[in-house]
Amino acid sequence: EALKALRSEVDILTLTATPIPRTLGLALEGLREFSVIATAPQKRLAIKTFVQPYNKGIVREAVLREFKRGGQVYFLHNEVETIVNVREALEELLPEARIVVGHGQLPERELERVMRDFTTQKANLLLCTTIIETGINIPTANTIIIHRADRFGLAQLHQLRGRVGRSHHQAYAYLLTDAHAKPTAQAQKRLEAISMMEELGSGFYLAMQDLEIRGAGEVLGENQSGEIQQVGMSLYTEMLKRAVRDLQQGREPDLSQPLEVVSEINLHAPALLPSDYCSDVQERLTLYKRLANCDSEDDLRALQEELIDRFGELPPQTRTLLETHRLRMLVRPYGVAKLDASDSQITLHFGANAAIDPVKVILLIQKDKSVRMSGPDKLVRKVATPDLSQRVKAVRDLLVAVKA
Repeated sequence: EALKALRSEVDILTLTATPIPRTLGLALEGLREFSVIATAPQKRLAIKTFVQPYNKGIVREAVLREFKRGGQVYFLHNEVETIVNVREALEELLPEARIVVGHGQLPERELERVMRDFTTQKANLLLCTTIIETGINIPTANTIIIHRADRFGLAQLHQLRGRVGRSHHQAYAYLLTDAHAKPTAQAQKRLEAISMMEELGSGFYLAMQDLEIRGAGEVLGENQSGEIQQVGMSLYTEMLKRAVRDLQQGREPDLSQPLEVVSEINLHAPALLPSDYCSDVQERLTLYKRLANCDSEDDLRALQEELIDRFGELPPQTRTLLETHRLRMLVRPYGVAKLDASDSQITLHFGANAAIDPVKVILLIQKDKSVRMSGPDKLVRKVATPDLSQRVKAVRDLLVAVKA
């Protein structure tokens, strides 16, 4: 299932002629960079946001406050079938208001007339659907009332709230829920998120909050649940990262082998984090994972310094663990599938695409009687290395001697 999901992601990435709107997923995998615009225009103020059940008194107070300072109001009701009934209720509640109605089912000329009346301030209250979600910029409209806000998604609420506050005046957004029913748990989380993140430039953080509420799902896919839950986010992104790297280097990703083959290293010595060195089992698991993710000598050295700083001098088992991973990074470019280094001999088992020079191997065997081939892909060297540092040095010397 994970391979099938990865194949679909790679198919998406190879369609370079098709725009890919999933910028966040692409940025996560290094295929595309993205930046966050968090600086608002000068003199722009954050929109004050209120979440509460529908109440006629609140509606009247909010609308009249805007009218008294010469502003205009959006009242959003997203049901065309009942929007006329809402207009009648608002006319009864607000006889001072000059109301116009706009929605997507109006004839083109009629909708144009409605918006002209509102932009020229012949009307001061626009009763509308989500048709105003994008493309509306009216600086004099600085209060928006959203009826049944619990029915909207977090991104949609953020877009709708952005229709007000387009000038230097303080703007207000009222997110009204059903007066007789409590919002669902997810709707409550969305409303709490939009009310808490009302500062300028919070759109990116709202998107991350939305990701938390709905679940990550496929990084580049359209679904909000998928094989990521089966294989884990870390493994899935590692598989996708390798496929992206192959594409960037002009190679066809090998989906039959979605992960790099990890070299097996055996130094014939205990390699672990002892419990008397790091007592917390969860912390040890975290450190093992961090060690596995070290891809460079600098990363490994930084982790080693952190271990010494937090837990003290490294015990022999931990030094062996670090040297094992250091050797794993060392032999990876050579195509070594298995390394076995005891105190009396070193055995290198090369994979199918080993980066060694056969001529150098032959010359080394002729020159050094302690070196021999054991089969077509196994190189053995008899050498006494009682100390770990000597063993590591002997492995390095042997690799350098046969390097292509």
